[in-house]
Amino acid sequence: MQSLAFLDGGLLNLAWWQLIVAALALTHVTIAAVTIFLHRAQAHRGLDLHPIVAHFFRLWLWLTTGMQTKEWVAIHRKHHAKCETPDDPHSPQTRGLKTVLWTGAELYAAEAKNQETLARYGHGTPNDWMERNVYSRFTWQGCGVMLTADVLLFGVAGIAVWAVQMIWIPFFAAGVINGIGHFWGYRNYDSPDSSSNISPWGILIGGEELHNNHHTYPTSAKLSSKWYEFDLGWLYIRVLSALGLARILRVAPVAKVAAPRVSIDGQTLQAVITHRYDLLAKYARGLQQTLRDELDKLRLPQDERARFARLTRWLRKGDVAQIPAAQQQTLRDLLTRSRVLQTLVDMRSELAVTWEKSSVSREQMLGHLQDWIARAEASGIRVLQDAALRIRSYTTTAALPA
Repeated sequence: MQSLAFLDGGLLNLAWWQLIVAALALTHVTIAAVTIFLHRAQAHRGLDLHPIVAHFFRLWLWLTTGMQTKEWVAIHRKHHAKCETPDDPHSPQTRGLKTVLWTGAELYAAEAKNQETLARYGHGTPNDWMERNVYSRFTWQGCGVMLTADVLLFGVAGIAVWAVQMIWIPFFAAGVINGIGHFWGYRNYDSPDSSSNISPWGILIGGEELHNNHHTYPTSAKLSSKWYEFDLGWLYIRVLSALGLARILRVAPVAKVAAPRVSIDGQTLQAVITHRYDLLAKYARGLQQTLRDELDKLRLPQDERARFARLTRWLRKGDVAQIPAAQQQTLRDLLTRSRVLQTLVDMRSELAVTWEKSSVSREQMLGHLQDWIARAEASGIRVLQDAALRIRSYTTTAALPA
């Protein structure tokens, strides 16, 4: 009877609410391991971790997920390299939101079997004795050890705690971040993909909620960028850094403006290249507002106005080349009616040429930027004039830890 009582409550014999807190705490350690070790340190080299911290995270991930560092890193790097294309291992834009949200773990497992992916994108990951002989060799046994520990600590309820641990990463990381993070939310930057920030408070998934920020500056150890955003993973990194257990290598540049430059020089060019995503995001917002203003001026019938208004969600990126084919004819019809919108769309494409053409010299890039600014300032269009002023005002702030 005593043995049965022990099995019922485990060594800790916690109340029901304490069990919930314990389960959440354990899953949170796993989230921290994924975002700090796998994501920011291993996949993107945004920071270096002390060997003791790095190995703790490896051990914990073996116990709670069975994931191998090389597989996770390779799949994630491929996601960035092939983002939103058919080769992207888990893009909701090509595979559908429902598929990625509910079967994200299956997509991960399928890509983990692709040896070409592992060979091309998995370089620089741990390959020591423990990795070869334990973590990679006995993948599911780690989860078995965790199940045993949960039952010993929490009794029969430990099975439920273990189940929550096993489900947490496949759903929230593989499903929510890879699915919703590329389908719904707000965008600070006009990054060349569909990434969005799910929430400005990165607590539940350790900061990974700030997905648009990450895709814009993937090597940054810090995922928050606006004053109202909070990245819990960054807080942990700062604590580790203060204790000498982590070294921050890179953070995203902060877009700052100063007095406008009179001449457009090499510093101006470097500043606009550094802050191009911030510039394009503000341009896209101006484009959206101009669309609404133009629709008011055109005084269209309600059904016609509604048809054009649907373009607003697609113009949030500003790049009309990514507007779905079904909306392209609507866009062409709108541009024939509005010279202002036509100019804004054309000038946006021309602005992007400044940093997209790798075959041109720096002098040619500077000449192109000077010409673009001159035409923008002379256009009489507020959005273009604001963009030109911002380009003149950007400072070349270095990407240093903050």
